[in-house]
Amino acid sequence: MKLLTHSQAAASTEGVLALDNSADVLALCLDGVRRIDLHFPKFTDGRAFSQAVLLRRRLGFKGTLRATGDVLIDQLVQMQRCGFSEAVLREDQDPVRAEQLLRHFSDFYQGDLLQPRPRFARAA
Repeated sequence: MKLLTHSQAAASTEGVLALDNSADVLALCLDGVRRIDLHFPKFTDGRAFSQAVLLRRRLGFKGTLRATGDVLIDQLVQMQRCGFSEAVLREDQDPVRAEQLLRHFSDFYQGDLLQPRPRFARAA
């Protein structure tokens, strides 16, 4: 997962679709969309996680999924497992600590978007 600061995130908006949490992602036309920005309005609102999974699994979106808003380092591993490829950290979050946290876990028992098969099925 690529971590961005607010200054790094200010780039071209061509081919970018910014969604709020009430958007029905299954009704979207994704023609020409290269990046989708999913917004976390506050730490306790996790609807963007569900949107990310739907975009990846059901719609097969292969472009960049970027997490924006109230993004804390505590959420990064779960974001990565749900299909996010980039995250714009909240300004008070330490990017060095965030990178350490992303490297902390090397494997998971449950399946996810990165590795759909659970660990017991891979070991067999």
